[in-house]
Amino acid sequence: MSETTSITPTRPYMVRALYEWIEDNALTPYLMVDATADNVQIPTEHVQDGRIILNIASRATGNMIMGNEYINFSARFGGVSQEIWVPITAVLGIYAKENQQGMFFDPNEYKNYEPADDSAPMSNKSTAPAPKPKRDNKAGLKVLK
Repeated sequence: MSETTSITPTRPYMVRALYEWIEDNALTPYLMVDATADNVQIPTEHVQDGRIILNIASRATGNMIMGNEYINFSARFGGVSQEIWVPITAVLGIYAKENQQGMFFDPNEYKNYEPADDSAPMSNKSTAPAPKPKRDNKAGLKVLK
């Protein structure tokens, strides 16, 4: 077997499966993230020991997207809404708050991984949904005589 492989890592699939299992059992999914990894967009004031624990419950997040490259959602921190971007490579684990059942991942899983299409990793801005066009500020009612 060669040192580099194009077999897709299991991490994004396991994160999505465990997230669904935790939510189906009315538990709170927590995501442990390596805050020192590249392209992580998180509230740095909550980082401890180079890690951050994020509550990713559907009731605590908005517009969650769990792709194979990134997890993206909006959440409130100290009453302020923030856009969160977590590369899958920065995910250290996912578990239920209430019973700590979940999974932690091998930090070397992506060490020799090269995508089969040899494309550059997506930037976090290119995967963001396009903003809705703003409507002209015209009144919707007309006075008829």
